[in-house]
Amino acid sequence: MCGRYSSSRDPGDLITEFEVDQPFAEDRYIGPDYNVAPTKPIYAVVERLPRDDDGKKIADAEPVRRLEVVSWGLVPSWAKDPSIGNKLINARMETVGEKPAFRRAFAARRCLLPADGYFEWYGERKGGKQPYFIHPKDGGVLALAGLYEIWRDPTRDKDDPRAWLWTATVLTTTATDELGRIHDRAPLLVERDKYADWLNPNNADGSTLRDILVPAAPGRLDAYPVSRAVNDVRNNGPHLLDPIPPDEVIADPNAPADDKLF
Repeated sequence: MCGRYSSSRDPGDLITEFEVDQPFAEDRYIGPDYNVAPTKPIYAVVERLPRDDDGKKIADAEPVRRLEVVSWGLVPSWAKDPSIGNKLINARMETVGEKPAFRRAFAARRCLLPADGYFEWYGERKGGKQPYFIHPKDGGVLALAGLYEIWRDPTRDKDDPRAWLWTATVLTTTATDELGRIHDRAPLLVERDKYADWLNPNNADGSTLRDILVPAAPGRLDAYPVSRAVNDVRNNGPHLLDPIPPDEVIADPNAPADDKLF
């Protein structure tokens, strides 16, 4: 699964990186977050069809690419209680087109979630598992494949900005190559030349959409052990991404003595 990641890029950089069309309001800036956890606000790149003053889609209009702030943990539009989002931080690619919580978003509300990299935990030691930071070797931005929804709070007037809750989930698949030794699931990625196809709300062909998504190419990502400070969501800062020395790594007692992850 993907349950923690880092997202430290400035929104101005993300607007350039993802070729966003619509200006981003400064008052929506959420700052760098090196320990993104479920329910936290995150940046999401989406494409939305323009609407008129009555909220109706404008015929024949082209989608507009936007940078939005959403909450991590998808709340389906039909949900009675937004707390369901706590359980829907990931969506399995194998079943996303059939699960009621995800299938409508998969058909029309797909997004990209910018990340520096993500954390996974390895080992079975009683005292805890060893966290690893998995990131692009070239230092670039990961475009995590996501889905988003917009939930309406029925207790508020529709003109109240707080009546609308934007949420998102990360799509995952079986982890491949050496990364699978840390965790058996990994987030799916969207490559730059496929951004438009993935984000296009008019593209609802499930087979085509699945072909867009890829696990990280072998050798593209690197992983190294980091401090257990990342275990506590109250801890934040770039120091969480610093590699730790070998003598501080929690070893897996069930692994062979010469077993090395990387």
